[in-house]
Amino acid sequence: MPEHSPDTAAGLWESGWLRHTHRLPSPNFGPRPGGAQIDLLVVHSISLPPGQYGTGAVQQLFTNQLDWDAHPYYQGIRGLEVSAHFFITRQGEIWQFVSCDDRAWHAGVSQWRGRERCNDDSIGVELEGLEGLSFESTQYQALQRLCAAIAARYAIRYIAGHEHIAPGRKQDPGSGFDWPRLRQQLGAQPGTEAWEFPPAKA
Repeated sequence: MPEHSPDTAAGLWESGWLRHTHRLPSPNFGPRPGGAQIDLLVVHSISLPPGQYGTGAVQQLFTNQLDWDAHPYYQGIRGLEVSAHFFITRQGEIWQFVSCDDRAWHAGVSQWRGRERCNDDSIGVELEGLEGLSFESTQYQALQRLCAAIAARYAIRYIAGHEHIAPGRKQDPGSGFDWPRLRQQLGAQPGTEAWEFPPAKA
């Protein structure tokens, strides 16, 4: 798969894995379809149990290690096999679970810019948080760095929330996520300044 900017990306990436992150490979992934354009970045939010941070349960979920009996909420997701490419903790730590060259299982039934099955051509980033609540400055800073690194290798054109690609089914990252802030941060970031954001809500 050709790199978007080989000179810039050479020291950052290795077979779709971003250096200087916490690498924790997930079994929940598959190959992208032939001809897939990796041009979408999807922002999610997650915390396990909901509203509790730093438990390690998100990492356990994405690697099929979660103890389903450890909390009553887990009974509703028992057996779920999902993953994202990246997870950003409240402290701004970046974890990677799936090579960006591969297809992570984060979007589900989805549609964006006239295409369905957004997993095929997107990179999924989970922020530790609860939909509707705010996120930490450290997370926005980490997300900005991550976007810049992704832009160095992949020809991303669009960035959207899970709520935008699966409206009515998903609500994350929710009203607490500051899209104008991210737009401003990326507007001054080489490689990301032309990314297209979802329309602002009236």
